[in-house]
Amino acid sequence: MYVPIQPARLEFNPAGIPCSSAYGDVYHSCDGGLGQARHVFLKGNGLPGRWAGQRRFVIVETGFGLGLNFLATWATWRADPERCGRLHFISCEKHPFRREDLIKLHQAWPELAPLAAELQAHWPTLTPGFHRLHLEGGRVILTLLFGEAAETLAELEARTDAIYLDGFSPALNPELWSPKIFHLLARLAAPGATLATWSVAGAVREGLTRAGFKVEKREGFGDKRQMLTAALTRAGNAIEPPLERHAIVVGAGVAGTAAAQRLAERGWRIDLIDGAPGPGQGASGNLAGVLRPLPSLDDNRLARITRAGTLYGRHHLARLAQAGHPVRWNPCGVLHLARELVHERKQRKVVEAHQPPAHFLRFVEKDEAAAIAGWPVDLGGWWFPEGGWIQPPSLCAANLAAAGPALVAHFGQTIIALERREGCWHALAADGRTIAAAPVLILANGTGIRALPQAASLPVVAARGQVSHLPAQAGSAPRAVVCRLGYVSPEVDGLRCAGATFQVDDPDPALRAADHQENLAKLDFILPGYSTAQGDPPLVGRVGFRPASPDRLPMVGAMPQTIRLETPQPLATIPRQPGLYAVSGFGARGLVWSSLMGELLACALEGEPLPLERSLVDAVDPARYLLRPGRPLAREE
Repeated sequence: MYVPIQPARLEFNPAGIPCSSAYGDVYHSCDGGLGQARHVFLKGNGLPGRWAGQRRFVIVETGFGLGLNFLATWATWRADPERCGRLHFISCEKHPFRREDLIKLHQAWPELAPLAAELQAHWPTLTPGFHRLHLEGGRVILTLLFGEAAETLAELEARTDAIYLDGFSPALNPELWSPKIFHLLARLAAPGATLATWSVAGAVREGLTRAGFKVEKREGFGDKRQMLTAALTRAGNAIEPPLERHAIVVGAGVAGTAAAQRLAERGWRIDLIDGAPGPGQGASGNLAGVLRPLPSLDDNRLARITRAGTLYGRHHLARLAQAGHPVRWNPCGVLHLARELVHERKQRKVVEAHQPPAHFLRFVEKDEAAAIAGWPVDLGGWWFPEGGWIQPPSLCAANLAAAGPALVAHFGQTIIALERREGCWHALAADGRTIAAAPVLILANGTGIRALPQAASLPVVAARGQVSHLPAQAGSAPRAVVCRLGYVSPEVDGLRCAGATFQVDDPDPALRAADHQENLAKLDFILPGYSTAQGDPPLVGRVGFRPASPDRLPMVGAMPQTIRLETPQPLATIPRQPGLYAVSGFGARGLVWSSLMGELLACALEGEPLPLERSLVDAVDPARYLLRPGRPLAREE
């Protein structure tokens, strides 16, 4: 169920300290927020000393608030020549501040201005769920969990080295200091994990002890005489790092290049193999594709993953541009028109119930929708102001450029078989030679995955899609992407994309006049009379074959060893093929999902905190189809 985020209000007490009238408490000590962060949370967890020489260090915090603990930790990490290679900071927040309020609040600490500015520039849209931000060139990773802490921590998959137990007073905000929270934090703790908090309340000490922490009082900060530190008394949950950071990625579309780039940023060596002469020439070769979420009233898995993928995708595009690898794209907005009156009422109800930020989604009536489209329309619909179109080949190229020398491309090489020998996967060519060998192999080769016996358990189908290209003048309508059982793009290089058809297991690669007419009919359904105004456009366009899954969700993760289960068993206990992973089933949403799914796979391989809720990670697990009978493929909109 979708619970709207209610942002924090910008308020100050008479002493000028940021406060919350809803909780009747201040956000930091009256003796100084930065000093409290350094004394209680950093020093209380033995930092910076404990992260010295580590490949990574993971911190979990129970209340982000102003972000002061995070900024203080980042600044300390940055100034430490012995710092860990990558710093993960994970923080819960039920009532996050708006960006404009954070900008005002952070002015109180000019010494943190450069870091605060970078955080503010990437501050996420205030929607429920996990939001991952890559800062400091990707070496500092902030994961914000927006929502109830007990719910988001239960969905978190991470092994934390240090815990910042923070938030409003236990007497005023008891939910954040509950036994459930303490046990969830203990579940997340790695061997040697520590905890620190400013509260020495008896219930806090008792709750932490019951959860398995050994608690100790220490000298407090400012007018608080004491604080608490704690260490886990049990062994904790360790993660075995990969022995060798070397992977083969099969496929140079948006799925494969995203996985390659996310791994390369973590120091992996990548051998990328594709039968085409360059990246983005298969299903990822279209002139333009759409970036936008697909909401639902019940906030189902598809809605949550498309929302997360869209938001992370925008962050990834910004980072590529910042690194000097800009992608060809245009945040012109996406208008999703209602199909009929019943659908229009549903769309309106979603917006009323979800109360999303207006810059993310709002409902527009028929007249405003027509003004946005620049063309008369039948009904209103959803308006995503920050959506837009992306040129997929440019995203593929940018991903490879960002991967740098860590990636070796093998273009024009076709794999006919896979073999695992002596702990390595060998990708074999038709003449039997090994194109590349590595301990890890990632199948991101679109519909080609179906030809490999090792992927036989995946119910991937090939969905043929034909897009029509229509002549277009610069600045002509529509100037935003418009969807309605199909889509039409603004002008891109003198052409407009309209489509697309959807035929399952239809291998015909040729453009077809009947499909062209179907696309023109869809265009008239989207923008009434539009194709008539085009005259008789020639049969020009592109055919692609998209790997689709029966439930319309991606297939990302370790490949199962079997094609069926003899007896029911939990997803986590299904045996997997060693070192073999899939990134598939994107269907028509490759641009929405590729960046986030690449990050998910990279984190799974590295043993890092996952960027998605556990329930959603399970929802995209390739082995999920072994748990339930198959069902026909649903058509995508």
